[in-house]
Amino acid sequence: MPYAERLDTPRGPAGVDTDLPAGSPTALLVLGHGAGGDVDAPDLLAVRDAVVGAGLAVARVTQPYRLAGRRTPAPAGHLDEAWTAVLAVLRARHPDVPLLVGGRSSGARVACRTAVAVGAVGIVALAFPLHPPGRPERSRAAELSTGLPTLVVNGDRDPFGVPLAGGEVRVVVRPGERHDLRGDPAGTAEAVLAWLGEVALTAG
Repeated sequence: MPYAERLDTPRGPAGVDTDLPAGSPTALLVLGHGAGGDVDAPDLLAVRDAVVGAGLAVARVTQPYRLAGRRTPAPAGHLDEAWTAVLAVLRARHPDVPLLVGGRSSGARVACRTAVAVGAVGIVALAFPLHPPGRPERSRAAELSTGLPTLVVNGDRDPFGVPLAGGEVRVVVRPGERHDLRGDPAGTAEAVLAWLGEVALTAG
């Protein structure tokens, strides 16, 4: 049962596409898009389909800058502010189920930076951009250190690098995949579904 809407944030309206399972949801997973992409990326759609089929509600959030037609990302603080505002509304609608956050690339970074503040119990990070291409010294690994169960799914050919597993961070490396994870979206979704069943859905 999908529906789309716009929600006001301090940074302008954001888009939200929500898909609900047939019965009462067991958890809510909120996903964000990549920097110049949208919420219809193949990996996000595959994860949505698999997770809704497993009984979770899924909301895909379009940041205000993308809704306004811009491809250049807003500053990180603006992204986090808009995301947090949307999460407050979605959390109020589903107060009695665990909240999971995630996204692909830039959206995964936003989810990591704000996960603790929004009360998430786990993070799904698709194509986490560990560093700018060719600049491994500019690591963003610290953003994954949230203390929450976190799944990272990256391709072994991703020019943005592949994070290392450790602590609460589990890393699944997809052979032959690049940053877009377009080669086998169903395989990416299977990895997410398996992790949710093992870790996140038992939290909270």
